[in-house]
Amino acid sequence: MASEARLYTFSQTTKDALRKFRLGTSRASDPQAVIYLIDKQTKEVRIDDDATVYTSLADLAEDLPDHAPRFILLSYPLTLPSGRLSVPYVMLFYMPETCNAEVRMLYAGAKELMRNTSEVTKIIDIESAEGLDDIPKTLGAA
Repeated sequence: MASEARLYTFSQTTKDALRKFRLGTSRASDPQAVIYLIDKQTKEVRIDDDATVYTSLADLAEDLPDHAPRFILLSYPLTLPSGRLSVPYVMLFYMPETCNAEVRMLYAGAKELMRNTSEVTKIIDIESAEGLDDIPKTLGAA
């Protein structure tokens, strides 16, 4: 991870936003998601320009680009089969099949660093916006 830490950067503002999102969504009653990207010139990992917090997976799916990867932080409240309430905090690694090799390498190289910096418990790989439909089942919703 040391080499990734030298290549990719997180501004203090981004680190603060990551922490605030993680702590602020731990007791949320609705799904909450934010999209992060890597600036190709500076290699800075930052929140997407519009900084939207999505409360619907359908809205999130509409805003995902067709040909560019993204990191999506997701807090998804659900009821487990046992009846217990759980709010998993995960990262969705969105990598469409249509991405070029250079961009694939850029995001793949930052995947673990993003996981560690955002303090997520699990990474879920998806290749299309339709993959969001399976998220509740993947997380174990009743």
